[in-house]
Amino acid sequence: MGKAIQNRYDFVLYYDVENGNPNGDPDAGNMPRVDVETGHGIVTDVCIKRKIRNYVETVREGEPGFEIYIKDGVPLNRSDNRAFEQLGIDSAQIKKLKSSNPQLDVEIRDCMCKTFYDVRTFGAVMTTFVKNNLNCGQVRGPVQITFSKSVDPIPQQEVTITRVAITTETDAANKATEMGRKYIVPYALYRCEGFVSANLARRVTGFSEDDLDLLWESLVNMFEIDHSAARGKMAVRALVVFKHDSELGNAPSHKLFEAVHTQKREGVEFPRAFSDYEEIVVDDELIPDGVQVIRKA
Repeated sequence: MGKAIQNRYDFVLYYDVENGNPNGDPDAGNMPRVDVETGHGIVTDVCIKRKIRNYVETVREGEPGFEIYIKDGVPLNRSDNRAFEQLGIDSAQIKKLKSSNPQLDVEIRDCMCKTFYDVRTFGAVMTTFVKNNLNCGQVRGPVQITFSKSVDPIPQQEVTITRVAITTETDAANKATEMGRKYIVPYALYRCEGFVSANLARRVTGFSEDDLDLLWESLVNMFEIDHSAARGKMAVRALVVFKHDSELGNAPSHKLFEAVHTQKREGVEFPRAFSDYEEIVVDDELIPDGVQVIRKA
């Protein structure tokens, strides 16, 4: 995996959606998530992390150290057991082993970090044991991502659809089609912000420069392997990275985030394309010494 990163990073990601539902809300019939007071669209951090995990699993399939811990169809206990198997630990004897080896908890945690990319990136709570002793500890990951929010309030559109595939034999005898609904956002530009802690990478997970490069690659390309009719057309429009000269950073994150902005073009009331926005710019006057601005997209 290489040496852990030595610089702190912050980043701003812009992406858009056209005629799709980027993140449905199960509490609202799977309608696009919105801030009920402002009408701005919301996409959860969990949604973005899922796309990063899927991308890594696709492009690094089978490579040691790039497995995914939180994975569809794989119980967490099965993944937890990987560390016990690799270290030759009998879970029934774990209490006795820990009393004789106080560093065993750290060894188990480190094994999970080396095996699973998403554990050493985002962290994980690996204390899901039930009726066994598969406790791999808790890891606070160096990469944290905020909820995305649309630049402007979004319209939620309900589209009625029909289908010729009838559900049951009884229904098929009485009708030729069935009705359904899809919820879409005609267009929205979303903004997401994130943080990469070199301190946690060094002290806890070993998140490396190679891992960091894969993170940027995942953020830029995650929608290219995630196309579906439900999500419409989604694309990353900008990824602005702030690289600090030190492990703990040279400026507050929120000050750097304030330097990145865009707005609707003059005369545009309801944006329906990325071209309806001004260029996404970084105000260099707000960037202090010791911070480098890198455009990844």
